[in-house]
Amino acid sequence: MSTFSEHLRARSDEQLVDLLLRRPDLAHPSPATLSSLAARATSRPSLDRALSQVDAGVLQVIEAVVVLADDDGVRARAVVTAVSGGRGDGPLVRERLRTATELALLYPVSGGVSDPALRPAPGIAEALGQVAGLSGLTSGADPVAVSPAAQAILDALTWGPPMGQRPTDGAGAAAADELVAAGLLIAVDGGRVVLPRDVALRLRDGRTHRELSRPPAPQDLPRRRPEVVTAESAAAAERAVRLIAAVVDLWAATPPPVLRAGGVGVRDLRRTAQQLDVTEPEAALLIELAAVGGLIRDDGEERPHYRPTATADEWAAADLPDRWAALVSWWARTTRWPALVGTRDDRTQVRPALGPELGRPWAPRLRHQVLDALVALAEDAAPDAETVRAALAWHTPRAVPPIEAVRAVLAEAGTLGLLGAGALAGTGRALAADTEAPLAPALAAALPPAVDDLLLQGDLTGIVPGRPSAELDRLIDAAAVVESRGGAVTIRFTPESVRRALDAGTTADDLLAELARHTRGGVPQPLEYLVRDAARRHGLLRGGSAMSYVRTEDPALLAGLAEDPKLSHLGLIRLAPTVLAAQVPLSELLAALRSRGLAPVAETPDGQVLHAAPTVARIPAARQRPQDRVDTVDPRVRASTLVQVLRRGESAASTGLRPGPRQPGTDDPGTVLATLREAAADHAEVWLEMVGPRGALERRRVRPLRVDGGRVRVTDTARDAEIVVAAHRVAGVARIASSAPTDT
Repeated sequence: MSTFSEHLRARSDEQLVDLLLRRPDLAHPSPATLSSLAARATSRPSLDRALSQVDAGVLQVIEAVVVLADDDGVRARAVVTAVSGGRGDGPLVRERLRTATELALLYPVSGGVSDPALRPAPGIAEALGQVAGLSGLTSGADPVAVSPAAQAILDALTWGPPMGQRPTDGAGAAAADELVAAGLLIAVDGGRVVLPRDVALRLRDGRTHRELSRPPAPQDLPRRRPEVVTAESAAAAERAVRLIAAVVDLWAATPPPVLRAGGVGVRDLRRTAQQLDVTEPEAALLIELAAVGGLIRDDGEERPHYRPTATADEWAAADLPDRWAALVSWWARTTRWPALVGTRDDRTQVRPALGPELGRPWAPRLRHQVLDALVALAEDAAPDAETVRAALAWHTPRAVPPIEAVRAVLAEAGTLGLLGAGALAGTGRALAADTEAPLAPALAAALPPAVDDLLLQGDLTGIVPGRPSAELDRLIDAAAVVESRGGAVTIRFTPESVRRALDAGTTADDLLAELARHTRGGVPQPLEYLVRDAARRHGLLRGGSAMSYVRTEDPALLAGLAEDPKLSHLGLIRLAPTVLAAQVPLSELLAALRSRGLAPVAETPDGQVLHAAPTVARIPAARQRPQDRVDTVDPRVRASTLVQVLRRGESAASTGLRPGPRQPGTDDPGTVLATLREAAADHAEVWLEMVGPRGALERRRVRPLRVDGGRVRVTDTARDAEIVVAAHRVAGVARIASSAPTDT
């Protein structure tokens, strides 16, 4: 019969590579030998991680093996019968047994491929705790005929929980006494009774579970038409990209300060949300993703502010599908959890956006689990958070996320265009596939074709019948106000929007020509009048610096400005009927006059009009931190290399411990723990060398009972005493052959 360590050594290199890929914690940090790998694979933290990633079906067969296996293991055929009751589910149960074996949670000890004898990995029983509604006590009693009241108690405890409160009087007390006397119940402390495991299995006819666990199949889920899902998803994706770009522009103009403890203040978050016309949770998501992608960061100044980086310009220059693909990739990989923004920590302090307390290591895994759960449903299904959580509860029963976390993932996926009308879209399926294929084509296929036509109307409004092209979108941003977006884009031209285009250096003729090029029916007369009138008024006032000044050919335009108390902060001084000097920078002077409905422009010292383009401030992109670097080495190649290292390390492992008769020993810490766990599982004796209280080595013949929490509990067979040894005091261990004489 092979041990767990021997089983790992017997695995092929390819099987070991698959194990390291499916249980990545085993490779970090890299073990030195296969014995060290076995020790790590049977440690409590690693077993908990592995059990948290198996579904309820695999967990069920592991529990069955834990319940049924003896020193010789349990045959796979017996597990099939115990779990499925022999009803045509054999192939499914065997597949689940194969999965558990590949994860090294079970291992074969004898038998062929078709019907191996299986045992649980050392430590599995302790990690699982109570399994299959069975107790850990046994009585050896055979079921006998009992009274109806006693039988009712047995029926209530048969499928678990196995413990109940013992009645104190009446027929219930008599029935409990009858069962205790027959050995069918065991009385324990606190007035409770326990149904022994062996009795429960007989009452269950050898079954460990009432029925075979199957994934939930929700019925009557809301359905969405595929074309609606695609359209809604594409619109949300386009909106998300546009909002991220808006965050960059807003923070370039008015960068928010960095809080002393890090993050963005509540007022700055609220201001950003109002300017973007989104909710604060949505604004927090956008800000976090912009920071994850390196589009914004702390400028590192003495009074730090969050500013856009040069990376923002590179991202903005890419096509819409490529920008979106980068955005969802950041979301899928980041450990930041934006849903925590606005909640309070243990000190009752509000967690800010970009704050240091938003990291959650499980966030990427949960996002992928939610997407995988949606993939498993019908393509047009739009489940709610409760349905998704129920699916996750089956796929990861030992790590079920809270409903608030599931809602947060679904909301973020909807904002980013991975969902459409609540159903998983093609873009979401592409991300869930987790392949090397680029994501951009998934959105490009969903986007409606770009249009270059603008339908202008006489009421100074316009409609783009579809998704505007990049060139038309730039024209709209420069000269119009967007009133609504959807299947079409509705815009409106105002004196302020036209003046914005003129301020950027566009002339009236150029603007009208550009509009005419995008509209088939020509520019309506009211819009032409608006543009001409704005251009005629534009520049009638000229500003310079005195700190700054303003002049005009028409003295009436300056009448009353210097005396206006609302403009007193400008420090206006009349130098001439046509000239006013100001004590503020030129930009502030022009902004104040424009707020009065005037249309001044800046001019150079020689009187030429100066078209002042908005200042675009950028800081260098942040250097990549070591923990943020993307590993470009293929994980399979890395695991393959590690397997070769483990093979070489195993052959060169030290055998420094003084062995028992005909048995090799070890003092390698990893091998020591693995050997002790295997001996505890096999109820075998070992030679144990440990450092005594005075620092001297002591050698004892012991039977390990449990290895957990940095302590080893053993029975000293020579002294018939149970002792607990700290793991760091164990110097070495060697297995004892059954035929070896006792060393006293």
